[in-house]
Amino acid sequence: MTNTIDRRTLLRLAGASAGTAVLAGATLAGPAPAGAAGGAFRHGVASGDPLPDGVLLWTRLTPTDEAQPGSGVGPEVEVTWQVAADPDFATVAAQGTLTTGPARDHTVKVAVTGLAPATTWWYRFGYAGAWSATGRTMTAPPADADIDRLRLGVVSCANWEAGYFSAYRNLADRGDLNLVVHLGDYLYEYGTGEFDAGGTVVRSVLPAHEVLTLADYRIRHALYKTDPDLQALHASVPWVITWDDHEVANDQWSGGAENHTPATEGEFADRVAAARQAYAEWMPVRTGADGAIYRRLRFGRLAELSMLDLRSYRSRQASGAAVDDPARTITGDAQMSWLKSGLAASTARWKLVGNPVMIARVDLATLPAWLLGPLGRLLGIPENGAVLNPDQWDGYNADRNELVDHLRAAGTRDVVFLTGDIHTSWANEVTTRATGTSAPAAAEFVVPSVTSDNINDFLGLPEGNALSLLGADLVRATNTHVRWTELDGHGYGVLDVTRQRCRMDWYHLADRTRPGSVSRWVAGWSVAAGSSTLRREAAPQA
Repeated sequence: MTNTIDRRTLLRLAGASAGTAVLAGATLAGPAPAGAAGGAFRHGVASGDPLPDGVLLWTRLTPTDEAQPGSGVGPEVEVTWQVAADPDFATVAAQGTLTTGPARDHTVKVAVTGLAPATTWWYRFGYAGAWSATGRTMTAPPADADIDRLRLGVVSCANWEAGYFSAYRNLADRGDLNLVVHLGDYLYEYGTGEFDAGGTVVRSVLPAHEVLTLADYRIRHALYKTDPDLQALHASVPWVITWDDHEVANDQWSGGAENHTPATEGEFADRVAAARQAYAEWMPVRTGADGAIYRRLRFGRLAELSMLDLRSYRSRQASGAAVDDPARTITGDAQMSWLKSGLAASTARWKLVGNPVMIARVDLATLPAWLLGPLGRLLGIPENGAVLNPDQWDGYNADRNELVDHLRAAGTRDVVFLTGDIHTSWANEVTTRATGTSAPAAAEFVVPSVTSDNINDFLGLPEGNALSLLGADLVRATNTHVRWTELDGHGYGVLDVTRQRCRMDWYHLADRTRPGSVSRWVAGWSVAAGSSTLRREAAPQA
């Protein structure tokens, strides 16, 4: 069947209209009865990893009352899916069926192809005469399309027990996003009350214990997908996601994790296999034949997005001079080669990198050894300074140096790292010994957590307290490449990409513990094409 390109969408992508995004002005069809909490499609719908000719669609079916997530029981059933050019499904462009059952936890994931590029599409799933809620998605523009703008929601770190997902709802309500990029910690593995400040549990997790088995991870994924705000954002725009550590266990590395004790919790490899299977079942993400999740998506000539996996191949975290050891890695050799070659060969204006943990160095109370000279070597200070958090790229200096040196040698410009993990907001310039302090190799925008605890939460103090402000001042005083940081707010970022510049705006929630919390703009920083020097913006992006 041939498809007609949505002219309104294509014009907006080409910059021929005053609109700025594919989804502006569109509305979702109301959910069918099956989308209700007691219906067959109670975990919502989602889409992800858009290509010019297709997109990945996802849902989960509950065909019988006993076929609950993680139960391993229930019948094998056939589910219908449809993609249409309109929310009423008057013009169905693609459709088919897929069989699901307990072997895949009754999840449904279909890679739809044969669609027109740069087009808004509506999709739904059917079973036993009822339809799911309607989702809205979009295909990417052709690789050689000369588009003017791309607008992304950027999020990370959503702890169910710490609050409500109002950040997701605020993004869903914007109506101007082309994509959501999730940088990891989509869920947390802890048992109830084990990962929050002061024992405060806003809402309890299921299962109540720490997740270890395949059934556990399936149940935890299912719980998250019952959240109405999360469902709303999944249903409104395609996502591109990667994992960080909590999708398995805290401070994960290739052979273990801080939050895993083999003597009482079994082989770590078994836990990883369970977590990865549940993730593949429950998330709208494409993986390679070997399960690899690092991948690259292109959006015309404007942007290419490389999503990293910084958990599966990394060496164990270290401290002291060991962080300079060239034998240690955060990416693994194959992923590093893929990243370097892809960035150097890219013909897109902007090379965006979905980067789960911060790449900019963070020194506290000491300068890097390369600035201190002989004194630094005498004191045994690591090359890039005393490491505050060895779980970040700071704990893997050789890999960071290798990547930055390659960018400089290849003349690769306009690289922007999009980062999560540390629950706080940062605008950084990426510098190393090779760049010096005044010629950064790339820019980095770090988004806050959706709900997970940050500085004031750990301190038990209100947002904007004196200690948090002092901490931010100390970070900036020692790290001139950190142009801005805010340590208390929860929320999200909105990245606006044009030919001329790449800009991040940060929005923080009024109160993560209240459903429906509003958000406010707190800062905007941009980097111009051809430069890696950041500039502060005075007002929100229109």
